[in-house]
Amino acid sequence: MSNITASKLGEELEKFLKSFKNKSGKKIYKTRISQIVSSGSISLIVDFNDLLMHDIDKANMLITDPDTGLERFKKAAYESLRIENSSYAEEIRKDLTVRIRNLVDKVPIRKVGTAHLDKLIEITGIVVRSSDIMPLAVEAAYKCISCGDTNRIEQDKMILRRPRSCEKCESGRDFELIEKESVFIDYQVIRMQELPEELPAGQLPQSYDVSLVRDLVNITRPGDRLTLTGIVRAEPEYSQGRGKLRVFKSVIEGNYLEVMGKEPETIHLSKEDEELIKTISNETNVYERLIESIAPAIHGHETHKEAILLMMTGAPRQQLQDGTAIRGDINVLLVGDPGTAKSELLKFASHLAPRGLYTSGRGSTAAGLTAAVVREKNGMMMLEAGAVVLADLGIASIDEFDKMRTEDRSALHECMEQQTVSVAKGGIVATLNARTSILAAANPALGKYDDYRNITENVNLPTPLLTRFDLIFILKDKADRTRDEELARHVLEIHRTGEYAKSPPIEYEIIRKYLAYTRNLKPKLTPEAEDKIMEYYLKMRGMSDENMITVTPRQLEGLIRIATARARIMLHEKVTEDDAIRAVSLIRRMYETVGVDVKTGQVDLGVLHGKPLSERNLLELALDIFKNLEGPDKKPVDENRFIEELTATGKMNNDEAKKMLQMMNQSGAIYEVKPGSYRKI
Repeated sequence: MSNITASKLGEELEKFLKSFKNKSGKKIYKTRISQIVSSGSISLIVDFNDLLMHDIDKANMLITDPDTGLERFKKAAYESLRIENSSYAEEIRKDLTVRIRNLVDKVPIRKVGTAHLDKLIEITGIVVRSSDIMPLAVEAAYKCISCGDTNRIEQDKMILRRPRSCEKCESGRDFELIEKESVFIDYQVIRMQELPEELPAGQLPQSYDVSLVRDLVNITRPGDRLTLTGIVRAEPEYSQGRGKLRVFKSVIEGNYLEVMGKEPETIHLSKEDEELIKTISNETNVYERLIESIAPAIHGHETHKEAILLMMTGAPRQQLQDGTAIRGDINVLLVGDPGTAKSELLKFASHLAPRGLYTSGRGSTAAGLTAAVVREKNGMMMLEAGAVVLADLGIASIDEFDKMRTEDRSALHECMEQQTVSVAKGGIVATLNARTSILAAANPALGKYDDYRNITENVNLPTPLLTRFDLIFILKDKADRTRDEELARHVLEIHRTGEYAKSPPIEYEIIRKYLAYTRNLKPKLTPEAEDKIMEYYLKMRGMSDENMITVTPRQLEGLIRIATARARIMLHEKVTEDDAIRAVSLIRRMYETVGVDVKTGQVDLGVLHGKPLSERNLLELALDIFKNLEGPDKKPVDENRFIEELTATGKMNNDEAKKMLQMMNQSGAIYEVKPGSYRKI
């Protein structure tokens, strides 16, 4: 470090602020000081690279001894500001702060250690917790009990410092704090954690508490990604009755913070990358090649891979004039037999996405998925972000979706449609962004998928949640000699060579860049695409019986999202007729599996909305028979008599009649007054 004196350093920094010119020849800091006055700001932002160009020694001193460097910088900024506007300079003299950004070397949060104590560093991370804004005393006014004089004590530690003796009478030892005459500033604590995509496999994420003061408070909230400049401090831990412990806690004193851009910044695209992406998009069968490049270690599953590919890019989120947001993210649910590679598809998707998180339903709670309010040791309430908030503008893969508790699963309703997470706990009321695509996987309730049962009977998921998924697919494990042989050869080849049995058409890194590029496109619907989508929607609305539940506007929006995502994948400026046809094809494939009523063999979306028409007709029939048996006197109905009447209709056998009685009892339509006798509610 240079042996330059403090006064000399101040002069040099003042000279830098007055005379430094950028490449265009403009005195940028002289302009910024003028802007402080006009905007009523209290901070001067200095680019570290500018200081480095001006004087390397001064720049290095700022890193190694930030306390001295920033103090002299503050005085230099004050002197420059005083020339510009002396009255405003005097008004903000105590609050004026110099903030440094764009340090040359960023330090990973995992690498911050004792070597960085009392040094200026720059880190990048995600905010997982934030506290309320609180007053922090910077000057405490104490009244002497003996003589009544007021003693003012500067405060620079977290523990409030009291005067040892009265400055006036010198004998006074008892003091009373006068809050009205003390000076306070805004104070907030946030917790920064490593970015999920940068976390080494199998490691716990490292995090640091960051203290923010004055104009840095309330800039950020949980889920935001930050670049932060600050000074690392060691704060003592306390033990009751023993005082300070030998172990200290590392905290960061925030100097400057910047919320990173809305779109994922993890993938940098060069001009060469963009040219390569455009070349790939012009090749024949590019869509099929992209599908084949998704999870190449898994054999087959082309339809499911297509759904994941479209989900990766999604559709643009639209904001209407009244503030209403139209969701662009696509939610996908995979239901399938054990061993059908559902988890592998989920893990691949979470790795491929620029912001991807993988979690398992068994180990996830509502608070862990959405947001929670946590009480710290010191009693401070902090808002903590969950998985879907941390995966904002990315993908949240939730495995074992059926194993989650009902109350935990229901927390996702708001996130999947409104794309926000609302919290009202412990006095904290907040709404966080959760613009996340949900990719979920569930196992059938009976172990294997039963073709003779509808999806709601196969999967223990509530109807409101099922309808929030744009795409639902079933993965069945059926014995097929040819297919089984192909799969076995594929798996054996991977195990024998330790490489893909067949090289993917597009490499992993290139497809990541390709998908990142597509997310910047905003294709508009063409009249031809609108006609195709409307034609399919009206056809589905007008099909079969008038009492049958058909597609709803929610499914129409899903169809538009899928068509737009396909246009993005193909790098189209507009959603073409071909994009709409492929979207309709994918939706049709879904309805041909999950939307078919197994009793009639017809597509009936009542399967997803509760009960298909066939079941609702039988239930109405059963209720009518029960009502007739009750008679006008509402007498209890005998179980055996009811079953006989049901079977006499010829629409169900004895076992189905017993099942209907059991279902009516469980749903609350009837109740048992005594063994074998029922009454309608």
